[in-house]
Amino acid sequence: MKRFAFVAATAVLGLAALAACGSGDGTTTPAAAPQSQSSTTPNPSAAPKLATADVANFGKVVVDGNGRTLYVFDTDTTSPSKSNCDGECAALWPPVKAGTAAPQLDGVDASLVGTVTRTDGSKQLTLAGAPLYQYATDTQPGDGKGQGVLGTWWVVGADGKKITTAPAAGDTGNSGY
Repeated sequence: MKRFAFVAATAVLGLAALAACGSGDGTTTPAAAPQSQSSTTPNPSAAPKLATADVANFGKVVVDGNGRTLYVFDTDTTSPSKSNCDGECAALWPPVKAGTAAPQLDGVDASLVGTVTRTDGSKQLTLAGAPLYQYATDTQPGDGKGQGVLGTWWVVGADGKKITTAPAAGDTGNSGY
């Protein structure tokens, strides 16, 4: 019964995220919701960090300076880079802020790292042109709960390519999927 309740709650959360991640008219709206407290760069002038770590059964994926798994979104574009996650979507999927200093890199090729200007004017880090995000439900380093959400959110490898490996059954970092 607990598993059914969890799956049902996950489905409701997923539907809410789907509704939040697009206005339906092809436009985006400025982010109005505050960013997650565990934002990648709490100090806007601080240099963000991108590194790699083994997460679940996905292999080496890109993480932030706190070890939180980073994701890419299928509806974003890479050439040119454009984020299509604003407002409520960005509250659930906080963008990785660029800061004003060059990012610190560990295991990530500097030639693949860039930035994109979001609709609210803030700068977001990109990898191989893809805007990078956290998932608000990932609370600890190594969590990968956002993998495959709505079939559009994916962990990302150091090469900037999305990893579509399904979470392992019983994986506590990815349960419910």
